[in-house]
Amino acid sequence: MRPHGLEQNQPSERSRSFGQRTRVVGMSNSSSHPLRPADWWQDAVIYQVYPRSFADSNGTGLGDLKGIQGHLGDLKSLGVDAVWLSPFYPSPQNDAGYDVSDYTDVDPSFGVLADAEKLIFSAHELGLRIIVDLVPNHSSSEHRWFQEALASTPGSNARARYIFRDGLGEDGDIPPNNWESVFGGPAWTRITQADGSPGQWYLHLFDSSQPDFDWTNQEVWEHFDGVLRFWLDRGVDGFRVDVAHSLMKEPGLPDLSDAQLADRSPGAAKPFWDQDAVHDVYRHWSGILAEYGEDRILCAEAWVWPLERMARYVRPGEMHQAFNFAYLSAPWQPEALRDVIDESLKAFGDAGAPSTWVLSNHDVVRHTSRLALADQESIVPGGLGPNSPERPDPALATRRGRAATALMLALPGSAYLYQGEELGLPEVIDIPDALREDPTFHRTNGERYGRDGCRVPIPWVKDAPAFGFSPSRETWLPQPEVFGELARDQQEGDPSSTLELYKTLLQLRKEHALGTGQLSWQESADPQALRFQNGNVTVLCNFGNHPVALPDGKIIASSIWPAPSELAPDHTVWIKGH
Repeated sequence: MRPHGLEQNQPSERSRSFGQRTRVVGMSNSSSHPLRPADWWQDAVIYQVYPRSFADSNGTGLGDLKGIQGHLGDLKSLGVDAVWLSPFYPSPQNDAGYDVSDYTDVDPSFGVLADAEKLIFSAHELGLRIIVDLVPNHSSSEHRWFQEALASTPGSNARARYIFRDGLGEDGDIPPNNWESVFGGPAWTRITQADGSPGQWYLHLFDSSQPDFDWTNQEVWEHFDGVLRFWLDRGVDGFRVDVAHSLMKEPGLPDLSDAQLADRSPGAAKPFWDQDAVHDVYRHWSGILAEYGEDRILCAEAWVWPLERMARYVRPGEMHQAFNFAYLSAPWQPEALRDVIDESLKAFGDAGAPSTWVLSNHDVVRHTSRLALADQESIVPGGLGPNSPERPDPALATRRGRAATALMLALPGSAYLYQGEELGLPEVIDIPDALREDPTFHRTNGERYGRDGCRVPIPWVKDAPAFGFSPSRETWLPQPEVFGELARDQQEGDPSSTLELYKTLLQLRKEHALGTGQLSWQESADPQALRFQNGNVTVLCNFGNHPVALPDGKIIASSIWPAPSELAPDHTVWIKGH
């Protein structure tokens, strides 16, 4: 619940003046916002940019905001409606920017605040909306507040902003409970006092450099009220909320049971996930966004099962979207996908919201590789590496990846794309251990490879340094040679390319209003094929290993080019007017 004394939707004077920065004139409310309509998010296709891996404008080997701005035209021509930017805030980069040390500025490696403002303005000029990442569960250990906490004493106001506890045992050398970090190892770290003696422990559900905020503290609420307004004043169209289900912890911080300790699935029920009180936060934030007009949105990254509980995040007066991780996690099987589609449409529909479909992002094995594995559900955060027991077959991976995208983009609702999937990029497997940066890899001593394989800088031009990612040859993670053949300049205008398939699908999705349509299942000629209708488009997808006859009608999109006369294995088609 909301801390005592903080009235819902009534910001404090402190939050109104947060950061003491100048308000950007002409961007602070819906009447001045250049884009419409207010409900754009219900069927939008939103493209995720991972800034450090998208485009480097100055040759440092790390992507930056000017690099993103320089490619906004490419995203517009792709056919997306909005761009979600992963964190670009000041950070020591221990977890690729998800360890934020200042929520109202830009890390020098990405540019300056003026670059962010220009990027937002340029996107709006092109008719693209901008969503930024918000990381409210934890800050960087270098955040001013946490440094104040370390310099303070137990029971102080400074420590009360985070979750500090005394240790157990005679000397306090046992962690306060048995919680484990998502990245591996214990979720508690003991501090050392100024005199060198051991002190209290602090909670970090992720890396030890990411201490968790205490969301029962009113100061934390006021702090993020100010962060929201700071970026809304600069014209952002919404926020993707990192680990939205983790802000509140069960009172008393109880130990995990043996069964809970053994269950590492991302949606496992644990006392630090999906507590009912977290919804108070989003009802409050929804009120703040409403001050800026009806077209600003919140999207939840909430690894929550079952879908009925996930849909609680998008009830009226809370958030607008929640990533459908049940869909992302589903194996390449017709029964499994049909079940999750039905369950999603019902759960989100009952909440009065569209489903938000997704296949890939910066935290999971790229779906172009994942769907060709026997173990397709091991997506977070194990990763793939040189010693993984299985490698995806490249041809099968490409075929299934294209078919899966064609299926997803025909579904009613909104959809998110991850940078590079429009090029058919595979997961990069052969990254040398010495070059890996994901804390998962290091905290598990290499037992889990982590997420570096989906974060490799993307290719733009085959015959250019770093395949056009950077004017130098520098890249923060090494690019494989296959990226040259998959570079954007090699695919542009080639009707058989994955890039042109995405453009075709996105154009037809708009023309036939599939995002706001209704799905109805149809009888399939084969149990290994799914068939449904959305508006005047019939969609068929073959999950089997033999061809299936196609019904009469005009094929307007095919995941295989040129489209064969039958529905081939791992093949999706859209047929008009049948």
